[in-house]
Amino acid sequence: MAGGEHRKVTGFSGNEIFCLSKLGYEAGQLCVGNSVVSLGVARGLGAGLSNLAGGEVTEITKLIHDGRQNAYNRLMEEARQAGGEGVAGVSMDIVNHGSNLEFLAMGSTVRNPAPDAGKLTYSTSADAQQLYCQMDAGFKPHGFVFGNVAYSIGVGGSLKGAFRSMKRGEVSQYTEIFNRTRHLALARIQKEAINLGANAVIGIQTSISPMMGTQEMMMIGTASSHPALAAYAKAPVTSDMTNEEMWNMVNIGFLPIRLVLGVSVYSLGLASGITSTLKSLVGGEVGSLTEILYEARAKALERIQLDAQKCNADEVVGVKTRVYDMGGGLVEFMVIGTAVKRIEGAKTLHDNLPPQAIIQDRETFVDTTQAATKISLTSLASARKTQKGPLTIVFTIIIFILYVLKAIMVHHHS
Repeated sequence: MAGGEHRKVTGFSGNEIFCLSKLGYEAGQLCVGNSVVSLGVARGLGAGLSNLAGGEVTEITKLIHDGRQNAYNRLMEEARQAGGEGVAGVSMDIVNHGSNLEFLAMGSTVRNPAPDAGKLTYSTSADAQQLYCQMDAGFKPHGFVFGNVAYSIGVGGSLKGAFRSMKRGEVSQYTEIFNRTRHLALARIQKEAINLGANAVIGIQTSISPMMGTQEMMMIGTASSHPALAAYAKAPVTSDMTNEEMWNMVNIGFLPIRLVLGVSVYSLGLASGITSTLKSLVGGEVGSLTEILYEARAKALERIQLDAQKCNADEVVGVKTRVYDMGGGLVEFMVIGTAVKRIEGAKTLHDNLPPQAIIQDRETFVDTTQAATKISLTSLASARKTQKGPLTIVFTIIIFILYVLKAIMVHHHS
């Protein structure tokens, strides 16, 4: 579809258009890019073997990454045809079409009304309100970036951890797998920022979703540059603070340094499980479970504190805790936040944000029919589904082998 067919159709809200006008921009057209992919039998077999081993399932990681990248590239091509200077509010989603997945990338162009305005120069995951906060805090956007990893505990990890999980305490095999794979997404988003010549990735949003018998961790953000962060060009700063939060921190002299992650997988233990079952009959606090769950949270928090110390941060802000029931008496605790540091030269252009930059738009269209199967990047699914991945793939492989053997026998008899 030609880029000029809907130039007056934009995804920006009234509040966003106001913020764009304050930056000297105009709202441009809504652009869309898509890519439909299928896993395929051969790739599915490879993914199954990786899934059994545990850790990253590289075939699925690559399939999903390439699908999203193709959709994003088509979005940017449409934006170029539309004559935008930038693309804001870039988002990614996945729609399930039976045996195929459709990857979608959407965003709206930002137009510079100046007669000598140049070509398309940047893209950002920030909407126009968030973009105002970023620019007023001194950040220059370069490009929308994302990093993903599809992972599984695997049969190998499960066997090793099964014996350990009989005892109460941390299961190091599971902790190692989850810690390593979760940090892969962060490392990949940093690499994309380096390729764009940025020294920071800000406004990072993290999502975890079940995907093709695995669990996928996805991070999206905006590769940007800040003059006070020049020393971080080879290891870009990462931040999951909201753009409004970041503006407030910059306003009082702090800049983000690193998104920090802490992971801890604990077993409630056989004894604790029996105790809790007996206690449930009479009611009251289950002391053993209270103690171990507290210990698991503390361990995860200790790990992000250690990460903050390594990068000489002053403190960790905006810490969020996620708890995943992995089944079989296993729980994963993940904490995530942003380490910040007071840096000379950190300041905002204005002393206050306009109300239009912080007002949240209300949803005016609600669809509860569930007519389409859609996997939203904002959803957080239980890691219990990860346990089902290896079994699903093994079953698929067995069916495929039986089918091949049957075909060979038919051919032999004929």
